[in-house]
Amino acid sequence: MEGNAAKEISVKNEEFLDPKKWYKQDTTWALSLFGTAIGAGVLFLPINAGIGGILSLLFITIFAFPIMYYGHRAFAKIIYTSKAADDGITGTIREYFGTKVSKIFNLFYFYAIYTIVLMYAVALTNTASSFIVNQMHLPEPPRAILSLILVLVLIFIVNFGQDFTIKVMSMLVYPFITSLLFIGIYLIPKWNMASLSFSSVSKNSSGLGILGMFLMILPITVLAFNHYPIISSFVIKQRETYGIEATDAKCGQIQKYGYILTFAVVMFFTWSCVLSLAPADLAMAREQNLSILSYLANHLNTPIIAFAGPLIAFLAVTKSFLGHYVGGYEVMRDIIIESGRARGKELNEKTVKTIILIFVILTCWFTAYVNPSILGIIDSISGPTGAVILLLLPMYAIRKVSALDKYRGRFSNVFVAIIGVITVLAIFSSLF
Repeated sequence: MEGNAAKEISVKNEEFLDPKKWYKQDTTWALSLFGTAIGAGVLFLPINAGIGGILSLLFITIFAFPIMYYGHRAFAKIIYTSKAADDGITGTIREYFGTKVSKIFNLFYFYAIYTIVLMYAVALTNTASSFIVNQMHLPEPPRAILSLILVLVLIFIVNFGQDFTIKVMSMLVYPFITSLLFIGIYLIPKWNMASLSFSSVSKNSSGLGILGMFLMILPITVLAFNHYPIISSFVIKQRETYGIEATDAKCGQIQKYGYILTFAVVMFFTWSCVLSLAPADLAMAREQNLSILSYLANHLNTPIIAFAGPLIAFLAVTKSFLGHYVGGYEVMRDIIIESGRARGKELNEKTVKTIILIFVILTCWFTAYVNPSILGIIDSISGPTGAVILLLLPMYAIRKVSALDKYRGRFSNVFVAIIGVITVLAIFSSLF
């Protein structure tokens, strides 16, 4: 029997692909990480990056890659080391810290994702309103009506189910990435040195100099490159394909190439946009609560940018809204079902779906109508909460969970923890 068991294990191990080789599916996953990371957050990165002047641009250029790489690498490690990895980050937290902490984490995770959904509802309304007024030269529509129509269209899409939503989102990914490269290249003749000024730091950093610059640009940097919702699926697939022993190395390999591509595209687009505008223009874009593409469309006397910019921005925000909605829906569904069970009620799927749709419509409509500052939400909510999940949570787990002790004592852990703490401090930047 022992001989048969050994033979069975050997056959099973042969089913795993060779982790030292590069396969087509590795390319697919690298592009998937790339596509998920590049979303609507990228359209707001040049605004904060440019307002801070040359120092903030250099800081992002130097640190964006290690923040993205080491943060998501640590996030992947705590998941694949868990015995409950197949249940994603929720199952991982439950195994490491218990059911009670898992429930608290679910609420925080939902809050982190859903504030981004609300932010994109605002961005979509502003993009559409700006296009109607500045490019179509029509009267500005009533914000209450426009925001409601846009939210209902998005809900109409997601009402077809998760598979359809993901399919629509996937269709928008690569045209969006191609468009970013096109815009970046198209703007090259308009480059100037107005934004490459050291004086911008003192003028636009709340009087805190370098620290103020960090507090301003770290939240948007974390958000612009963030894609932790897909990491669970990514890790699970590598475990199934290459085996548990090879998962760490293979994840690192795929992530490295995916992130080099992500970094190159995002930073080229960011530098190109910033070099095409003066610091005062970027400050005006922030004040008008517009993405960089909508502002470029209104500012530059260029027909291609005037019409392509808002369209690309609209598609980008739609893609990001749908992507974050999918993640938010799953957490919201679990919270509602667990709350019902705690009260002795077993809610059916139709009821849960109805509750979620009504909640999403009302909250997104109200937020889009009120029109809070998008970059304000990123600076004080979305960036810091994302940093807690992506940067601080993995570092805490590595420090406290014995199964992760082999990852302790690394300089990258210190780097990620420091960046995470500073990003969270951005919540209080308005008090300085």
